Amino acid sequence: MMLNGRNAVVTGGGSGLGRATAQVLAERGAAVAVWDINATGAQETADAIKSAGHTAVAVACDASDPTQIAAAVDRTRTELGPVTILVNNAGITTYSPFTDLTEDVWDRMIRINLKGPFLVTKALITDMLAAGHGRIINISSSSAQTGAPALAHYAASKGGVIGFTKALAIEFAAKGITVNNVPPGFVDTPLLRQGFDPGKVDKVAATMPMKRAGLPEEIAHAVAYLASDEAAYVTGQTLSVNGGRYLV
Repeated sequence: MMLNGRNAVVTGGGSGLGRATAQVLAERGAAVAVWDINATGAQETADAIKSAGHTAVAVACDASDPTQIAAAVDRTRTELGPVTILVNNAGITTYSPFTDLTEDVWDRMIRINLKGPFLVTKALITDMLAAGHGRIINISSSSAQTGAPALAHYAASKGGVIGFTKALAIEFAAKGITVNNVPPGFVDTPLLRQGFDPGKVDKVAATMPMKRAGLPEEIAHAVAYLASDEAAYVTGQTLSVNGGRYLV
């Protein structure tokens, strides 16, 4: 499942799932633009990729801001060329009981987690249409599949990502562009640990069918498959990587 000659953008590539995904895509031969609102994190990921002998560029970008997205697209095309692999990974998680959930918190969640992928995809899909080839992989969440307390805003945003994936898959199926999504389930990342008290991650992981949390690399390899030519006939799909947490 090599990706030689392909250029990829990974949003939120400065840490966690995004970093692992950027590294795995680069190992498979793709040149990777690491986009992240945290410029330091993006540079660390890009440096790690280059240290391993692969090609990467760090791009500081808020992937929910149209002006910053336009600048990031210009720099990516200048540094690497047209983009035919997009991983919409950037996102946030916050916890709030529904009765305490404010409109501002709801709107911020939707803006970053759902509007962001819309804006980035809109900005880059022209490259894929011109090439007659493209792979879009959206990172959703198992919380959108199962529901979760204190996460109505998050589950709604990620459920929107799943619907967005299916709609684009149908619209662009005849154009050589596939669109799929991966909903991680309880993967041990810095973002996950921000929402849990110390020690609770291991306790929750023990309740999972596999009795452990997932690893970022396990999500990354699923993304790499969907980005590959081997997945050319796979579109509109939800590839759940969750250790058995949710079964379809």
